[in-house]
Amino acid sequence: MALPPPAESIPTRPAATPGGAAPVYRSALTLLATLFFMWGFITVINNTLLPHLRSVFDLNYTQTTLIESVWFIAYFVASIPSAKLIERIGYQKSLVVGLMVMAAGALMMIPAARIPSYGVVLTALFVVASGITLLQVAANPYVAVIGSPETASSRLNLVQAFNSMGTTLAPLFGGYLILSRSTSGTRLDGAAEMTMAERLADAQSVQLPYLIVAGVLVVLAIVIARFNLPALGTATRRAAAEERKHHSLWRHRNLVFGVPAIFIYLIAEIGVSNLFINFVSAPEIGNISHATASNYLFLLWGGMMVGRFAGSFLMRSIPAERVLAGAAIGAFVVMIITTFATGPVAMWTLISVGLFHSIMFPTIFTLGIRGLGPLTEEGSGLLIMAIAGGALVIIQGWLADLYGLQMSFLLTAACELYVLFYALWGARPVVSGSEPPPTDEQLAV
Repeated sequence: MALPPPAESIPTRPAATPGGAAPVYRSALTLLATLFFMWGFITVINNTLLPHLRSVFDLNYTQTTLIESVWFIAYFVASIPSAKLIERIGYQKSLVVGLMVMAAGALMMIPAARIPSYGVVLTALFVVASGITLLQVAANPYVAVIGSPETASSRLNLVQAFNSMGTTLAPLFGGYLILSRSTSGTRLDGAAEMTMAERLADAQSVQLPYLIVAGVLVVLAIVIARFNLPALGTATRRAAAEERKHHSLWRHRNLVFGVPAIFIYLIAEIGVSNLFINFVSAPEIGNISHATASNYLFLLWGGMMVGRFAGSFLMRSIPAERVLAGAAIGAFVVMIITTFATGPVAMWTLISVGLFHSIMFPTIFTLGIRGLGPLTEEGSGLLIMAIAGGALVIIQGWLADLYGLQMSFLLTAACELYVLFYALWGARPVVSGSEPPPTDEQLAV
């Protein structure tokens, strides 16, 4: 499982300022926030790239969603090698390597567009996703342990907000530089078939955006390589092997049902975002071009950003399980309406699902590790690897080919029902078997 490497020594933290964080850590967080922004940004560029590639290569929905499946397979394949690399070369060098791997993948999109080649596109995106996986494994624990332990949650929420900012702005960037500059992006669905010359020109339209992205990644890698990041050895806490062997992850119901909850939720989130532009563009729904539809995708991701702030506020006074249950019910209702309605109603209900999806991943993750005590780190690793569930978005592509794009969203509705089950029952931190119940200290983890 993809776990951060054990630390060799806990660093001595400099005295905190009145604001609660030492200046050196504030500078590091400012820099690291750019990493979260960039991987959120690049991940969501795929949502504008997919309908574009569907037209360029004349793909069916199964082939289109395979592109995103390859992206999430990289999370599963690269997570353990990433953890081993961090253990070998350290956090800072691993961040640099991750950025350079991402830059290399972005540059591979240029020959993929010139050929053009569907296979090379898949390879390039797998390389980019592998670099992002390395950043995820390195940056998340690093942000958690620098600075005061009392403000760890605040720091993680702050950088996650920058991640949401990247996912919100990416559709505008992709819509302007990819879709609005291509024939496939500006024509309406159902228009005349594209000529070979138009397909070739459209394929080459992705070169400039990815060249810009690669340049930004290289600059960021150089900055991080030269920046004096606080050195961390083994700042992540692991229970001794002797202590851990008396506990079992599989006796914690909230984790056992939490891992599939993350896995299944990712199918819903990725399916909606990847097929959004094709759905909204359909004549019976929005009857708009792909470039215009990308502006509505901005609203979907913007709703997720707003929902995270709102959910954080609500959870101060309402139990997280109850908020999660309300979100799952809301998501189920709007997906049923999306499946059977037409026109603006179907379009706006699909957009609104972002608001309900917003809190699901962080809330499921938090509930999943609740009460694990000395097993918290191992449980977190299983939940992180469950992100690979996004690879199964190809199932929705297959359903769209068989029964139509709109009916395929019934799969999303079914995923929301599992999240509801988890919120109402599966998330309860009850330990099964003979293992003693978690202590107050463990429940506070």
